[in-house]
Amino acid sequence: MKHQTKNMSDEQRDQIMTLVQKNPDLFQKIAKEIDTRVKKGGEDQTKASMEVMKKYREELAAVLQPK
Repeated sequence: MKHQTKNMSDEQRDQIMTLVQKNPDLFQKIAKEIDTRVKKGGEDQTKASMEVMKKYREELAAVLQPK
């Protein structure tokens, strides 16, 4: 995770880590699907990420809601 967030500020990195900690299984599932689409489907990282995020839009919205 640190490698993927190396260009972010500490504040941004902390926000992302907080979201991931709320539902690590969801983010792991998203990461695996993106990786599969890139490796097997030949999509670029950005397109794969956008499509997978759309698929999990409702779950992501629930994680983003403050409690």
